[in-house]
Amino acid sequence: MSAELIKLFFIFGLGLGLSLYLTPLMAEGAKRFGLVAKPDGKLRAQKNPVPYMGGIAVYLSFLLALVFGFGFDRQVVGLLLGGTIILLVGLIDDFGVMTPWMKLFGELVAVIALLKSGIHLEIRVILEVEPVPNFPILSYSLSALWLLTLMNAFNFLDIEDGLCGGVALFSGIGLLAVSLINHHIMISSLTAAMLAGILGFLYYNFPPAKIYLGDAGSLFLGFILGALAMIGSYTDQSALGLFAPALILGVPLWEISFTSFARLIQGKPIMQGSPDHIVKRLKRAGLSQRPAVAAHYFLAAGLAGAGLASMLLSFKNALILLIVSGAVLLIFTIVLLRVKMEPK
Repeated sequence: MSAELIKLFFIFGLGLGLSLYLTPLMAEGAKRFGLVAKPDGKLRAQKNPVPYMGGIAVYLSFLLALVFGFGFDRQVVGLLLGGTIILLVGLIDDFGVMTPWMKLFGELVAVIALLKSGIHLEIRVILEVEPVPNFPILSYSLSALWLLTLMNAFNFLDIEDGLCGGVALFSGIGLLAVSLINHHIMISSLTAAMLAGILGFLYYNFPPAKIYLGDAGSLFLGFILGALAMIGSYTDQSALGLFAPALILGVPLWEISFTSFARLIQGKPIMQGSPDHIVKRLKRAGLSQRPAVAAHYFLAAGLAGAGLASMLLSFKNALILLIVSGAVLLIFTIVLLRVKMEPK
């Protein structure tokens, strides 16, 4: 076994142990501060109040595991700084004292911190038409849109026990595979540390959940996974590998697109909470909680596999795979939109 793989296993094991230890401590701390999600009979249907701050445990496990991994270069520092900013933004939001515009401003600050470290989408077609090559405004704008979308997409997913963390786990495994294919040990280490933090948290978050991620955790997961997806190389063997990141993170992207569209056609504000989420529609259609969450896991794993395949297959086969994946999501969308969400 190579030294790099030993390092990855060490980082993962350390992060997992830290997450398993820290998560119940964060749950106890959240209870003392009154930072709990109370049942509302609508989006939160649990029987008892459940503490937030699971995201703090994931963050600390991720950060402390990396201390023993490698030196912090400019990009790593930018990633950690942006992640810390978005974690604090989400934590303030969990306390209920932040307006939507303040939250968006905080998200943009985190994005700017990341972009200043040199991490942004590097799509050849876009870079060739940049008006000012030394300041790639088009690439920066697309990077900001990508990160903002994913942060809020994971925030949308955090609506059911085990859902957001589980989807993040499968998407993260896909990104870990990409980094190993590219022989990018730094990204592999970052992803392994993140996966360890998520897995330890999920032990306490599976139904019935003993702790939630909170906005701090869901925004942090979306930010880190979105940033890691921007660093990888996808088109070395197939030009259609360009779509791999969107497939690997396909479930959260589908969630925010579906829920936003469902609210728009009903004349509801997109950011207003409502039971239009995919998992809620699956439950309304007859699935119980665990099968509805498991369906997201299977889809996340399938789309991650499709994303990896699109990098490695010939152009023709990758195109067929992309069409099939899009058709499957479209069919699911049409079927789920027909599910009536009015109270029975």
